[in-house]
Amino acid sequence: MKTELICSGFGGQGSLTIGKFLALAGMKEGKNVSWLPSYGPEMRGGTANVSVVISDSPVASPLVDFPNILIALNQPSVDKFGPRIKENGFLIANEGMCPQKLGREDIKEVYVPMNQIANEIGNTRVLNMVAIGSLIGLVDLIKLETIKKDLTEFLKKKNPALLDANLNAIQAGIDYVKKLRD
Repeated sequence: MKTELICSGFGGQGSLTIGKFLALAGMKEGKNVSWLPSYGPEMRGGTANVSVVISDSPVASPLVDFPNILIALNQPSVDKFGPRIKENGFLIANEGMCPQKLGREDIKEVYVPMNQIANEIGNTRVLNMVAIGSLIGLVDLIKLETIKKDLTEFLKKKNPALLDANLNAIQAGIDYVKKLRD
């Protein structure tokens, strides 16, 4: 098993954090991982992205040119990376920020109202956790328990007040994509 993933969005949406938590979870589950962020001027409002590889075998290169999965938090991310998704891959897109559908028939496209879900939870900063939940609900890449444990450890130190909102966001993402599958 080898999954190559790109997560991309505007600087500040949490795309790099998504990649970090996915790579950490994969590592804790005994998989080989790489995490390669790309930022710079993107941090000032442009599109930042991260490449993550999660594999049962050693990772030869952290570069991801043609991902199996794209998590796109904004339209420029869909436009830039969507055409590169491998056949039979997945696009998980933030519906409110990605109004123009990619329209590829050789991949599974899932549009999740991440902004709306985060607003309903009461904190727009949990949008990235809605994305992680959507991924967990869609593909068998990492375990929910691993993410919950890592997030709990991280937020207990950094910002414990945000823990419940983040955990609720993950579950909301899972629930949303499960409804689409049923």
